[in-house]
Amino acid sequence: MQVSLDHIEDTADHIKTLWFKTETPLRYVAGQFIEVTLPHDNPDSRGTRRWFTVSSSPTESLIAITTKAADKPSSFMRALFGLKKGDSVTISDAMGDFVLPKDTSIPLMYVVGGIGVTPVRSMIKWLQDNGEKRDVYVMYMAHSDDQLAFKPLLDNYCKQVTYTVHEPSTSWTGNVGRITSDDIYSASQKYNKPFIFLSGPEEMIEVFVAELTELGINPSRLITDYFPGYNGSL
Repeated sequence: MQVSLDHIEDTADHIKTLWFKTETPLRYVAGQFIEVTLPHDNPDSRGTRRWFTVSSSPTESLIAITTKAADKPSSFMRALFGLKKGDSVTISDAMGDFVLPKDTSIPLMYVVGGIGVTPVRSMIKWLQDNGEKRDVYVMYMAHSDDQLAFKPLLDNYCKQVTYTVHEPSTSWTGNVGRITSDDIYSASQKYNKPFIFLSGPEEMIEVFVAELTELGINPSRLITDYFPGYNGSL
């Protein structure tokens, strides 16, 4: 499907959201992802395609992807951020099972690292727009407090959001450091057997899955979304 850029939004420090128009509606479920193809001059070894979570909600008229701008971007990312209003890219059908459970009574606990917040934004926005109330708890870790994306939406909808940053500003009054598996396990014991959604850099998610399973969390309660290539983002 061909889509055209509508606008680019500065979402947080070094994080941008690109909003696209579609000629026909994209069929997707909140939390799913797409492949974006962007031919450009002199592509580097990483090529002309990338996977992105759809950070918009199906309730919104435009579709969006949200990504971090690296200090040394690939040729693809330079071309992506260089798009002008009306420029086209090709996207695939949406796919993935990092989505809301149909049983609305199950508490939801999101553990987010960096740009892993994107599918969470999609799901929370969908819940909010549909007036659906669920018990949602978020543990969100970012490199710095100015890189916490979508904070107003999370704060407005979720029952509890805990933010942790690795390199805080002088004005930061929240948690400092990193979220650990022990932190996740302890929090999960308060919420009546929640589904635990783990979203962030691939290495981080692999560690959490292994350690949480060892701590006694049933693997069926762990839902994962990996973001390859973002290990240095936290």
